[in-house]
Amino acid sequence: MTKLFVDKIIEINAPASKVWDVLTRSELNGQWAVEFSSGGPEFHLESTWELGSPVYWKGQDGTVIVEGNVTAALQDKLLRFTVFDVRMAERPPVTEEDGITFKLAEENGKTTLHILQGDFSVMTDGAKYRDASAEIWNKVLPKVKRIAEGING
Repeated sequence: MTKLFVDKIIEINAPASKVWDVLTRSELNGQWAVEFSSGGPEFHLESTWELGSPVYWKGQDGTVIVEGNVTAALQDKLLRFTVFDVRMAERPPVTEEDGITFKLAEENGKTTLHILQGDFSVMTDGAKYRDASAEIWNKVLPKVKRIAEGING
């Protein structure tokens, strides 16, 4: 079966450290994670972002909506974590490349952010979910860019 991933790249006029902050600091990631709520409760990501640590997508009331674990972490360069909707009964098997991967590459003060999300092929109607996620990332990435470029200092 062909693997199904969302694969997107955006160039950000900010150093990788600022982009990393936008991805990992709850007060910043809540500004873009809201796009994943699809009209539902707003949420943000919480984690220590250390290898093996849990990642929680929490609503404003603290309810965990999505959970996972950090499977790769190299500050300002690479972050990968699994994602499981806690409302779904069955969790598909996970490979090392599954989940959401952020790759950051800085050159001359600009950062290229490459995101991969998937593998959706393990899900029923995986192509539908991949396409829906791609549409969300089309909204998320410009927000990440705007936030990172607006951070002072």
